[in-house]
Amino acid sequence: MAFGIWTIIEKPVGSTDYIMAWLCICFFGLGIPVGLYQIFDRRPQIIINETGIWDRTTKQDLIKWEQIEDAYPLDIYKQKFVCLDLDDTFEIKKKLYKWAAKINENIGAQKVNLLLSQLKIDEHTMTKFIKTMSKTERENRTAVIRKYFDN
Repeated sequence: MAFGIWTIIEKPVGSTDYIMAWLCICFFGLGIPVGLYQIFDRRPQIIINETGIWDRTTKQDLIKWEQIEDAYPLDIYKQKFVCLDLDDTFEIKKKLYKWAAKINENIGAQKVNLLLSQLKIDEHTMTKFIKTMSKTERENRTAVIRKYFDN
């Protein structure tokens, strides 16, 4: 963006360089408010309760514990994920493109994957927690949540 400002100052008005500099400033300048919004966004990414788990980044509805058949950790270039193998009762709200589904299949991911890189939790601990919750009766889930998250 600094280069664009320098170009606007140095080049004559109406030249190709001048116009390209303005386009660069507009394009990269949009990154500033978007980045600030991401930094200061205080909404929770993942909400866990006795009913299920909801991740804002997946753009899916609440995933009930009964719908989770299996979970496993996945590391893709130091990005930590927990892949959820869901039963047929869970309706995928946002379908993947065919090429994206193929990539998921090739790397061993599922249709719904929880991104943990921005959270302060180990992916193995989260996987163990999800597996435990999916097998626990509804009455006992509060105790399991407290066991894992009340430190």
